[in-house]
Amino acid sequence: MSTAQSCPLPTVSLSKYLEEEGQNKNEESQLLKSSVPAENDCHTQAEDPVSDVPKYLLELGLTPECKQLISSLPAEKGWVANLLHQYQGFWHTTRQLQAVLTCQNHFQAQETDILLVTTPKSGTTWLKAIVFALTNRVQYPNTDNNHPLLSENPHILVPFLEYGLYIDSQVPNFTTFTSPRLFATHLPLVSLPESAKNSSCKLVYLCRNPKDTFVSLWHFTNKLRTKDMGSNSLEETFDKFIRGVSLYGPFWDHVLGYWKESLENPERVLFLKYEEMKEQPKLQLMKLAQFLGCPFSNEEETRGAVDGIQKLCSFENLSNLEVNKTGKLASGEEYKAFFRRGEVGDAKNHLTPQMIEKLDQITEQKLHGYGLKF
Repeated sequence: MSTAQSCPLPTVSLSKYLEEEGQNKNEESQLLKSSVPAENDCHTQAEDPVSDVPKYLLELGLTPECKQLISSLPAEKGWVANLLHQYQGFWHTTRQLQAVLTCQNHFQAQETDILLVTTPKSGTTWLKAIVFALTNRVQYPNTDNNHPLLSENPHILVPFLEYGLYIDSQVPNFTTFTSPRLFATHLPLVSLPESAKNSSCKLVYLCRNPKDTFVSLWHFTNKLRTKDMGSNSLEETFDKFIRGVSLYGPFWDHVLGYWKESLENPERVLFLKYEEMKEQPKLQLMKLAQFLGCPFSNEEETRGAVDGIQKLCSFENLSNLEVNKTGKLASGEEYKAFFRRGEVGDAKNHLTPQMIEKLDQITEQKLHGYGLKF
C-alpha cells in the first residue's frame, strides 16, 4: 500500500484553520480589552489589574454547572493559578476544569481521529511536531522549505481539546478538519469524553520519567507566574507533586491508566517513552508510523524521509525557529516557554539525593507489578 493510500491527508485544511486561529486570537484580544476600562472611565487603564493579567490566569465563561461542581470539589493552592480542583481523581485549574466539562459534554470523536496524550511537560510539543510531520508528509514532503512547522508553532498545528478548542466554554466548529483529525490532550483516561472512550480512534501516549517531568514542570510553571507572584520554591512544588497535586496529576495514576489500556488494547493505544524516543528516534518514528497506519515505504526510506522528519522535529531545530522564539498563544503563554533543554536526566542537576530517592520509592510503589519501569 502506498503512503497516500494508507495515510489520507491532510489532517486539517491548514489555510482555513490558521485563518480561523487568527480570528480567534483577535476575538480573544477584544474580549480582554472589553474588560479593561477606557482612559476616561472612573479609573485609568493603567490602574486596572486585568490589563496586565495573562488570559491563562483569568477565569472566563464559567457556567453555573461548573461553579456548582467546584463548590463540592477538594481544592488546593495552585502552582500558577489560584486554585487546583480535584475532579475524577485528578487536579485542574478553574479555567481548565470548565474546559474539561465542555469537552466532555460536546466532543464527538470520529473513528479515524488521532489523540496525542501526555502529562504536562512530558514531550507534548515534540510529539505534536512529529505526528503532524508524519501524517502530513504526502502534502508536505519537503521538510527544508515551506513546511508548516517552519512558520507555525506545533500547538497551533495540533490543537489541544480542553486547553484550546473547548477553553472558556467555546464549542468549536470542526468543518475545516478533514479525516483523520489530529488533536492533543492532557486528560487522564477516566476523563476522556465518552465518545473517545467508545470509538476506535487511535491514542498515542508519551510519558517521561517522573524526575525530569517534575523539574520541567517546575521551571515551566515559574515562567508562567507573573513578577508580582514571584517564583515557587523547588521544595514547595516537590511536596505538591509527590502528593499528586499537580496539573493533571497524580502523575503516576495518569501514566498507569494509559499503560494498562495499552496492554489491553495495543491496536488502539500506543505507549511511548520520552527516553526511548531520544535514544532511538528513527526506530520509534517508524513504530509510530506503523501504528497510525501510514508506514514508511522503501522508497521513502531510501530518499531520507525518516531522517528529514527527525531533523525537522528535533529539539535543536524547533527551539531555534524564529516563530518558537518570538510568538505566543492566544491565551498568553510565550512559545519559548515550551522549550527549555529537552534532555534526559537533567533532574539530577536540581534535585537533592533525598528527593530522587523519594521519587524512586513512590514510582516503585505505584507501578510495582504492572511491568512499567523508568
